[in-house]
Amino acid sequence: MINPIREAQLQLQTRRHFLSSVGQFSLGAIALHALKAEGSQTTNDNPLAPRKPHFKAKAKRVIYLHMSGGPPNLDIFDYKPELVKRNTENCPDSFLKGRTFAFTSGVPKLMGSPRTFNQYGKGGLWMSDAVPNFQKVADEVTLLKAMHTDQFNHAPAELLLFTGHARQGRPSLGSWATYGLGTENQDLPGFVTMISNGVQPSGGQGCWGSGFIPSVFQGVQCRSKGDPVLFANDPPGMTRDLRRATLDALKDLNQRQQDELGHAETVTRIAQYELAFRMQTSVPEVMDISKESPASLEAYGAKPGESSFANNCLLARRLVEKGVRFVHLFDWGWDFHGTNPREDIRDGLTAKMAATDKPVAALINDLKQRGLLDDTLIVWGGEFGRTPFREGRTAGGQVLGRDHFPDCFTIMMAGGGVKGGFQFGETDEMGFAGVKDKVHVHDLQATIMHLLGFDHERLTYRFQGRDYRLTDVHGHVVKEILA
Repeated sequence: MINPIREAQLQLQTRRHFLSSVGQFSLGAIALHALKAEGSQTTNDNPLAPRKPHFKAKAKRVIYLHMSGGPPNLDIFDYKPELVKRNTENCPDSFLKGRTFAFTSGVPKLMGSPRTFNQYGKGGLWMSDAVPNFQKVADEVTLLKAMHTDQFNHAPAELLLFTGHARQGRPSLGSWATYGLGTENQDLPGFVTMISNGVQPSGGQGCWGSGFIPSVFQGVQCRSKGDPVLFANDPPGMTRDLRRATLDALKDLNQRQQDELGHAETVTRIAQYELAFRMQTSVPEVMDISKESPASLEAYGAKPGESSFANNCLLARRLVEKGVRFVHLFDWGWDFHGTNPREDIRDGLTAKMAATDKPVAALINDLKQRGLLDDTLIVWGGEFGRTPFREGRTAGGQVLGRDHFPDCFTIMMAGGGVKGGFQFGETDEMGFAGVKDKVHVHDLQATIMHLLGFDHERLTYRFQGRDYRLTDVHGHVVKEILA
């Protein structure tokens, strides 16, 4: 008997898709068996089952702390006394020729940092008075001081940083990690994302999306206030047993579809329904920070029942402790143009850092005390840096701000196989360009994947006839920072 639905689907398929799926002994099936023999990263039984990387990993998990908007690196980590000396001078034409900036035109005024800098830790890392708690963990961190990117607007810069491409549609860093490694706790998502301040990053959900790989690997957005995951609770009148029976029936239907059509998203659907059922009990427990000691809450500056970056940092520790593979925290409000007092690199930066550097330092110390820092990689930073001159629109005002700048910014890393008390890369005396050991965002991606045990050129996913990877056709591992 002819199945009309199946017949229509076959007519719509391309020849390449047909060859990849028609039967057990087709070219596609042969290729699939070959991939499995080489250790493919997917499994039809459980897409999130733990898997081994290409080689022994230094890091088992990642906590990525993204400061959305671009922190002013010249006022935090990159001390430039020559720029301070030349404060308010016209910016040299050699730095402006052929350049386009987001909100600045003409000849802007140079702006040296008004912050006070000193060296900290055994490595003598330069840090400003804006980050008093980072200073205390200087011996635990590596600073990449000559980072650079290709994009100077927020959304494309964030997408490039987290997906390897400046447009929507590619899998995110966390999705690649979960696709490669699975998760250690089958009652929790492998990839969790949380947002403080209630504002999503400019790159949107693409920053934690799975793109064209199965959606089971995308980030699950959790909240630190209210229900941790929306719509996870049973509706009124539905008991736990009735929910189980409903899911069993749906699983049977989906399995029949999978057996007939063999679509990867059907496997994803089955896995997601089952995970959601388990999450109903596991997520509320792990997200309840009221069970933490008063000393722990004080260290982070966390307050149960509230939504904050401090709460999210504490939750990140609880999640990785329970086996979550990748936790991505987004914090909005780092776009220091100087259009209002909150964006001033003096009091505005002090206030912003007061709410963030304490929980980050607490997270590093907490993981270290629990024996988790050595195999947990922490990354802190933005999508680009800020200009060494005043932002054009606000140059005549009393509020000091800087424009977007893709050529120089700083990323801070800790734990997970990177050196402590170490800095890599240098920028010129004015902070306009990297002059030594420059690191592109693709290099950062390659290094993170290396720390997780992957050759970034070999962790691929075939889509539309091409093997895609996080780093596209770029990226080199920054071996100098590895412990």
